[in-house]
Formats: sequence, structure tokens, C-alpha cells
Amino acid sequence: MVSIIITGHGRFASGLYNAMEQVIGSQPQIIAVDFPVGMSTQQLDHALQQALDTLPIERGVVFFTDLLGGSPFRSAVQLSVHQPQFEVITGTNMQMLAETVLDRDEIPTARELVQQALAAGSRGIVHFVVESEAPNNKENDEPEGI
Repeated sequence: MVSIIITGHGRFASGLYNAMEQVIGSQPQIIAVDFPVGMSTQQLDHALQQALDTLPIERGVVFFTDLLGGSPFRSAVQLSVHQPQFEVITGTNMQMLAETVLDRDEIPTARELVQQALAAGSRGIVHFVVESEAPNNKENDEPEGI
């Protein structure tokens, strides 16, 4: 099974992890690493390395980050540069994480998991519009509101 590390600014990682757990239950091989105000990037690097040290990495690791170019993203990229089995995704959303975690047992590599995650994340971004038509039909004698 591919391991997952969620990271992001503030309490993004733990909040997303807790929300995921509420929806689909507790899951193995997932760690959330927050980057709260006051934490240095060196401390973040250390926390991410500690997370890696506790996870099995043979099948790969996917970092789910919040913001392209942010410190959590950059730290994850630095850790993955020399590790071909590590992948980094940014712009993480709940749909992306939940669907990917549910399908993780059937996905053999981190690279394939990334493709699944990107597709799931896109499916989770929609614009819902309710269009209502005002009763402009003069042939209809029904009053509005009935």
C-alpha cells in the first residue's frame, strides 16, 4: 500500500485528515503534518522526515499539500527529489483525498495513485447553479407561489 503524508499551512493537514476520518473511517499509513504559525521551515522539514521514518515507503509515498509554492509544498518536493517512489500533489481537496484513500489498495504505485488523485480532485470541483424560470407565460393563469 502506498503511504500518504498530508501537509499544509495552519491546521490544514490535521483538519483534512479528521474530516476524511469522519467520512470514511480511520485509515492506515496516513500521517498529517501541520505547519502552524510560528513553526520554522526547518521544523517542518524535521516533522516531515519523522513522518517518513514511521511509514513504510517501499510501495511509495504521496505527499498531499495545500498550496503550490508554499513551504509545505517546497519541503515535500525537497524530500522527494532523490526518491523516485515519492510523489507530491498540491491543491489537495477532500474529494481527492477520500477517493484516493478508498482506492489505494488496488493502486500498486505512487505514480498511479497520483493519476487517480488528480482525476478525483477534478471531479470534486464543480460549480452548482440553480436556474429558475420566472413565470412569464401569460397563458398560465396560476398565480406565482402556488
